[in-house]
Amino acid sequence: MLQPGKYHKFPVPDYPERRWPSAQITKAPVWCSVDLRDGNQALVEPMTVEEKLRLFRILCDLGIREIEVGFPAASSTEREFVRALAENGLVPDDVYIQVLAQCRPEQIEETCQAVSGLPKVIFHIYNPTSVLQREVVFGKSKAEVTEIAVRAARKVREFADRFDGELVLEYSPESFSGTEPEYAVAICNAVLDAWEPCAERRAIINLPETVELNTPNVYADQVEWVSDRLKYREFVTVSVHTHNDRGTGIASAELALMAGAQRVEGTLFGNGERTGNMDIITLAYNLYAVGIDPELALSDIDSIMESYEELVKMPISPRHPYAGRFAFTAFSGGHQDAISKGFQTMAKDGDGEWKVPYLLIDPEDIGRTYETVVRINSQSGKGGVAYVLKNYYGFNLPKEMHREFAARVQRFAETLGSELTREDIFGVFRSEYLERKKPLHFLRCSIDDRTDTEEEYTTHAHLWYNYRGTDAEMDCYGNGPIDAVKKGLQQELGFDIRILDYTEHALNSGSEAQAAAYVQMQDNVTGRTTFGVGISSNITRASIRAMFCAVNRLLGKEA
Repeated sequence: MLQPGKYHKFPVPDYPERRWPSAQITKAPVWCSVDLRDGNQALVEPMTVEEKLRLFRILCDLGIREIEVGFPAASSTEREFVRALAENGLVPDDVYIQVLAQCRPEQIEETCQAVSGLPKVIFHIYNPTSVLQREVVFGKSKAEVTEIAVRAARKVREFADRFDGELVLEYSPESFSGTEPEYAVAICNAVLDAWEPCAERRAIINLPETVELNTPNVYADQVEWVSDRLKYREFVTVSVHTHNDRGTGIASAELALMAGAQRVEGTLFGNGERTGNMDIITLAYNLYAVGIDPELALSDIDSIMESYEELVKMPISPRHPYAGRFAFTAFSGGHQDAISKGFQTMAKDGDGEWKVPYLLIDPEDIGRTYETVVRINSQSGKGGVAYVLKNYYGFNLPKEMHREFAARVQRFAETLGSELTREDIFGVFRSEYLERKKPLHFLRCSIDDRTDTEEEYTTHAHLWYNYRGTDAEMDCYGNGPIDAVKKGLQQELGFDIRILDYTEHALNSGSEAQAAAYVQMQDNVTGRTTFGVGISSNITRASIRAMFCAVNRLLGKEA
């Protein structure tokens, strides 16, 4: 049973001087992957050393240059992994290995031993600072919590002085979003005073939203307020690490970047404790969608997904932003129609600018094909069906025909009860039009133009056909093949019909090209209208087949 009275709203700082709402993100942040630590500890079946090595190589190939690889003092597997990186020279020259430790002397000492031999290290220390953690979990005062962090920073500095490579200190006031901003500034500055950042000794202050407590704008206020008050700011990188408890981890990271953060920690596809970390993939594509280079190699999303799912043994939702199997897919008729028109406009304009409604970016940019863009089910409309026929089979249906054929496809989808493949759709088209040969079946024809200009009719058509199982022939005349055949059908077979529209186009190119013809026909007795379609290497035969098809469709149940 829901009990709203159990909960209270977390305090919102009063900060009317905020500047971030008018700021814009103009470049990619420094990316730090925590897949091998935060993401790994969230798995039902944590990765082995070999699996972690494979994921490490993937992260490097993506272009991520700061990678948190584990908590060496807390796990023998993670310590073994860090040593494997160091002893086997597996770290690219420009990649920083980040390791995590609590602000406890024995953990810092073990971590120092683990990173020996690595060329570039980010030594990440943390301790909880929120009101809830101080009062409920540890029972310590602000001064006591600060002293724990300062002692840890001094110990890391002692190690840095004798470390052969480059070492950067990172400090996180854990549960920052639940910490009073004034105290967050005080403890971060106390740590910085112990470290004394300079050009040769950089620092990272990471402001984690360990648990989402408020809306993203409140977190942005906290980040900007603290960032403005940090000492040694020239030599300090402000980082954020957001989680997704309220479903807004990415929004929180984006607003934090507007508020002055320069670095983000996250995981591929948002894997992490509880509801997950900030999703690096989604944030990177968000930047790309507004014209900012994310500075990551993300042009083959399916390959990234395949490796990720194999290693972490967790599926990616088909509705995941950008990466999901259905992320660029439209089932809705209205969406399909808009997408189809967008592609047509782009082809006509030819300026390369993306102008497709409902698709934030071009699927081809990230390795997807257009085959998955329009999918057909019982909710689909005329635009999607026409898109499939045109793009995969070359049939450019007249606009007035879209609704007629889509209705037939929709009925078939409702009967089938599942999504239709493009082969299913073409199968319906073939049976409804191309193979509609009963009760009237066109066999062959002979067409010649009369040269006597005094005659009213100038085209003679001799047709061979089958009607209700009987072969027959007819001679007919008109001011063209279509008019001649129409008059023949009226006079010889008694059909009271009218041609409303006629279009044709080539289906493919080359010496064996076929033509498609479309005839819109009306039954003058009932008022019913329908389309007929015919194909042939000869446009006249294609036109006659389209007329016979239309007659068969008008005959309804007899067909």
